Amino acid sequence: MNIELDEGVLTRRITSGPRLYYAAAMPAEANKAVVAMLHGYADHSARYSHVMRALAEHGIGSVMIDMRGHGRAHGTRGFCNCFGEFLDDARELQSLALERAKGAPRFLFGHSFGGLVAAMSALDDPTPWRGLVLSAPFFGLAIDVSRGKLLAAKVASRIVPKFGLPSGLAGKDLTHDVDKAHAYDGDPLVFKTAKARWFTESIAAQHDAFARASRLSMPLYITLGKADRIASMHATKLFFDAAGSRDKTWDARERLFHEVLNEPSWKDIVDAMARWIDKRAS
Repeated sequence: MNIELDEGVLTRRITSGPRLYYAAAMPAEANKAVVAMLHGYADHSARYSHVMRALAEHGIGSVMIDMRGHGRAHGTRGFCNCFGEFLDDARELQSLALERAKGAPRFLFGHSFGGLVAAMSALDDPTPWRGLVLSAPFFGLAIDVSRGKLLAAKVASRIVPKFGLPSGLAGKDLTHDVDKAHAYDGDPLVFKTAKARWFTESIAAQHDAFARASRLSMPLYITLGKADRIASMHATKLFFDAAGSRDKTWDARERLFHEVLNEPSWKDIVDAMARWIDKRAS
C-alpha cells in the first residue's frame, strides 16, 4: 500500500514561538485512531515516515511535528529557554491531532526526549488522550554523569545557556541497521551537540515526571531495547512502576539499541503498538 505523507509548515494557533513543521499519514479508510507523535532530541519527523506509513496500513492515522530547534522547524538548534516551550509545541500537536482525528480516539506517542515531553504533556492535561505510548523514553541517561559535569552544566546553563558540547551520538549506538546508522550520521538535519540549558531543563523535567508519575491514569505502553546505550532502562522501569495507570504494558526487547523503531525488527514493534492501540480505541 502506497501511503503518501502530507507535510508542511504548522501554523501556530494556541501558543507563541518559532514556526514548526508537521507530517501526517492517514489510512485510505476512516481512522480507527490517530497517534500524535514527538521525536527525540537532535531528531526530526522525517526519520519516522516508515512508522507512520506502517500505522496507516493498520488503519491508524498519525501526525508528527518537528519541535522547535529541530528538523525543519525554526529556532536555535536544540535550545530552549525553559522546558515549557516544548510543552507549548506539544499543545500545537494536540490541536493538529484533534483536527485530523475527525472524532476518532487520539493517542500520544513520544520517543526518547519526545517521550519525556509526551509524559509531561499527558500529566499536565490527560483529557485529549486515550493512551500514552513511549519508545525508549528519556527519564535518565544510561551512563552515569559525574557531579562535576552536572555542576558545570548548571553553571553553563545560567551563564551561557546556548553553550553546546558534542553529544557523542553515532548511528552505530542507535540501531543495528547499518544503512539507517549511516543515514543518521550523514543527516544534515541531525545536529551533534547538546545545549546546556536544554540539559538542565530536561533533568528538572525528569524529576517532575517521577514526582507526578502516580497521577498518570491513562493506559500506558512502553517499548525499549535492553541494550539501549542512551536512555536508562532502570529509570524507565522506575517511572513505569510508579505510574498510576492500571492498564500498563512493558515491552522490553532483547539486544535492541535506543532506536527500536529503526532496528531491523521495527515492523514487529509497530505491529505490537498498533494492536495495543486498536484494542483501546475500540
